[in-house]
Amino acid sequence: MGKVILFQGDSITDCGRSRDGYAGQLLGQGYAYHIAGRLGSEQAEAGHQFINRGISGNRVSDLYARWNEDAIALKPDLLSILIGVNDTWRIMDKLPSGATDRFERAYRVLLEETKEVLPETGLVLCEPFVLRTGVTAKEWSGWRERVERQSEVVKQLAEEYQAVFVPFQQAFDQAAEKAEPDYWLFDGVHPTAAGHYLMASEWLKAVQNSPLAIT
Repeated sequence: MGKVILFQGDSITDCGRSRDGYAGQLLGQGYAYHIAGRLGSEQAEAGHQFINRGISGNRVSDLYARWNEDAIALKPDLLSILIGVNDTWRIMDKLPSGATDRFERAYRVLLEETKEVLPETGLVLCEPFVLRTGVTAKEWSGWRERVERQSEVVKQLAEEYQAVFVPFQQAFDQAAEKAEPDYWLFDGVHPTAAGHYLMASEWLKAVQNSPLAIT
């Protein structure tokens, strides 16, 4: 029997996914699509199910608000979470929704509840990332500092909750030495086609070389 692999997050995960059941776009056009394509092709006989529930604009607190229906009820065998850049964005833009930094507190509550209700579900926690171009360029030091702080939080949570940590920021930093930042993240936040493919490669490297490898 195949496994259920669920991708959760914001617009980077959402990436144009269909809400109307159209099979060709249920996974969107981003890293989740590439991961599902690779594993689905290599392990066709397993019958794995790949689900994308990313929603553009979400912060970690938004994930928690819809967690029952968009995560718990789906009973995934593997749950991958990429969240954080919108938490930083609201703070950098000094919006009311960014008045306090709830990232670590809300993320921890999310994981506690998941572990309590779905103790057998494997967790993959993906590192938030930015590059210096587009929306991040004007206040780059502030953006980078906050995202690095989030990265440390995610890394620590991954250790605490026996999750796989996917180091996206390092991968993008290295990639930006080969081509300009906007080649990978067109606005400093959202990946291009090359950026999404890079993400899929890093995700597969981290997960498939871990105890949570999909087989």
